[in-house]
Amino acid sequence: MLSAVIEGIGYWSRGLPSWEAARAFALGGAEVADAPSRPSPLLLAANERRRAPETVAVALDVALAACQAAGRDPAALPSVFASSHGDMAITDYMCSTLACEPRTISPTRFHNSVHNAAAGYWTIGAGAMRPATALSALEASFAQGLIEALVQLAAGDDAVLLVGYDGAATGPLARVAASRGLLGAALVLARPDRRGAAAGPLLRAWLGDGEAGVGDGKLSARETGNASAAMLPLFDALAARHDRLALPAGAGRILQVELAHD
Repeated sequence: MLSAVIEGIGYWSRGLPSWEAARAFALGGAEVADAPSRPSPLLLAANERRRAPETVAVALDVALAACQAAGRDPAALPSVFASSHGDMAITDYMCSTLACEPRTISPTRFHNSVHNAAAGYWTIGAGAMRPATALSALEASFAQGLIEALVQLAAGDDAVLLVGYDGAATGPLARVAASRGLLGAALVLARPDRRGAAAGPLLRAWLGDGEAGVGDGKLSARETGNASAAMLPLFDALAARHDRLALPAGAGRILQVELAHD
């Protein structure tokens, strides 16, 4: 069994641009009426903020929010970025341009097409020299990212940043890898034996056999079309102070999660 203290939480989706807004919605509140249509990650310079893909913007926005909630220096944390598909809009652009006009590929879009684009922007923006991991395991991406973060804690790191995010699919890819909306969520996880001033719920996790059910919380129901929605039962449980859930962790496997709230 692996464990961690959740020191900080970040969240962004259209209409719910913060963890405070998401938590209120999960407990029966309404969406934020004047919420921005796109996250604006303060970690980036203004020109980079405008040019960054939406997936990068949402990942950096929630990552910074989680670090601020935890009272942690972003530059001091190793990080794990989990996304099912990376940026599908840019992947669609790359494929269609290579098929029709290969000499017109945009260098900027090319470097944003890699799966670790968000992790790269994060390390540059935060000035982080600590290891950054980018991983994909389709529906199991967040659970596998959580396992990776917990293992890093067990191996000796004091705290680890975990980020899950996905955007909308476009073009022919949408027919084989559907994803709608824009969603990001992040946790700062710390070793249970090194609780700091911002200590929060204690998380324990272990692998088991089975299939994870569909989340029945309000956040899960609202974002059901996004490829990262599989992570939302954890955030619904954090909002409602529930203590048990399961996340899809791969073929026939689930990650059992137990929460002990303060």
